[in-house]
Amino acid sequence: MVNKKLLIIGYVWPEPKSSAAGKRMLQLIDVFLSDNYDVVFASPCAKTNHAFDLNTIGVIQETIILNSSSFDTFVKALQPDVVMFDRFMMEEQFGWRVAEQCPNALRILDTEDLHFLRKGRHQALKDKNEFNAFYLYNDIAKREIASIYRCDLSLIISKYELEILKHDFKVDASLLVYLPFMIDNIKDAAFNTLPNYKARKDFITIGNFLHAPNYNAVLYLKDTIWPLIRKELPEAQLHIYGAYVSEKVQQLHNKAQGFLIQGFAEDVHQVMQHAKVCLAPIRFGAGLKGKLVDALQNGTPSITTTVGAEGMVALINACGYIADTPEAFAKKAVMLYSNASLWNEKSMNTYQVLNQHFNKEVHESSLIEAIENYIANLEEKRQHNFIGQMLRHHTLQSTKYMSKWIEEKHK
Repeated sequence: MVNKKLLIIGYVWPEPKSSAAGKRMLQLIDVFLSDNYDVVFASPCAKTNHAFDLNTIGVIQETIILNSSSFDTFVKALQPDVVMFDRFMMEEQFGWRVAEQCPNALRILDTEDLHFLRKGRHQALKDKNEFNAFYLYNDIAKREIASIYRCDLSLIISKYELEILKHDFKVDASLLVYLPFMIDNIKDAAFNTLPNYKARKDFITIGNFLHAPNYNAVLYLKDTIWPLIRKELPEAQLHIYGAYVSEKVQQLHNKAQGFLIQGFAEDVHQVMQHAKVCLAPIRFGAGLKGKLVDALQNGTPSITTTVGAEGMVALINACGYIADTPEAFAKKAVMLYSNASLWNEKSMNTYQVLNQHFNKEVHESSLIEAIENYIANLEEKRQHNFIGQMLRHHTLQSTKYMSKWIEEKHK
């Protein structure tokens, strides 16, 4: 029996030690490998030193070029059964080429998170306004929603985002698959080996500094929240980890204030297990926050904001606290850090919550089932997605000829 083929068109090469997006991509690849797919990962992006070597897990790596007919030759020869676009920008660039060369390939969009939601919230914060419909219906939304319609299935990481798509944008549920992070169950014995309250010290925050919400959160900690915590806990320190530390980030380092820029974490589990509390005062963004899931995996209670807890509010309440003002945030952080019985209660809930909501086997099965169902009824399902047909028609005219013009210009 010939294995099915999956082509992933990556916005970047996966960096699981640098970002939640990189971890999620490896989780997705693992699902397809487990279902006996031959997987090819292709990207126009340059590799960094943090890029994961996909060859080590049996995935073929290919470099592709934007606005080049060489991709047409490549994908036509490959003839994948499924093509997955890593974020809507890759679907915009390559979707029409896939549709032309491999019309029967199932097209999947992995949104990562809703970019237009993050963009709208960021703009509202800059304008010092409450986030509302004006900020939600932005130009990125028009592009991203169009991409969702042009694809057969879109993977949505958060139930909150699922509701936005269905309620605010009227996207049919048949086009969407809820797929959060997929984590192996943690057994009681494994959890009991984690460092306890007395063995831990200090606070932690972590996140890729190329991601604007992470940098903003660190500034917010530095200028507003950490001084309030430090006033109550003068001996405590905050360890800030993350890939791609720039000079402006490094300048935030202040040993006297206990505000320590530690840079890239080779092992997130190790540094998370040393800390008592994870701080994530995220003021804009979208999707599920990888740092909070990392904290859950390592028995570390968290304090975050309403935006940070989005899509996992009940989970965070069980394993930490949600606070939206600097005073409330600092108060909860000090209380959780100082109270052993409270910390033990919150920590004990982490792995149970993780097992219940991010069970790898459950979500893996639902994804494979959705894919097989769509492939078995591809023509019928595409006929019912008339908006997608319409958008594909117009995109093939506009994007196609713009791309061809760029290619000719560069000859």
